[in-house]
Amino acid sequence: MNVLYFAWVRERIGLPREDVDTTATTVAELVDELRAREDRYALAFSDLSALRVAVDQELSDFDAKLDGVREVAFFPPMTGG
Repeated sequence: MNVLYFAWVRERIGLPREDVDTTATTVAELVDELRAREDRYALAFSDLSALRVAVDQELSDFDAKLDGVREVAFFPPMTGG
């Protein structure tokens, strides 16, 4: 699965994207797996209320299923201007 990181999430993790082999069935489980990798992931995902997620380029919730998903993107909330 292709996992994308934007804005400060990318800065904390140090990567814009990566291919992840996962057994997670939901986005929340994927986040748990990523948090367990290293401190930089734990820091990036320490406050999920400060994050949004898109699954296959559609805004989703952290309880979204990952069956058949090819891309998950994490980013801070957007503001208009």
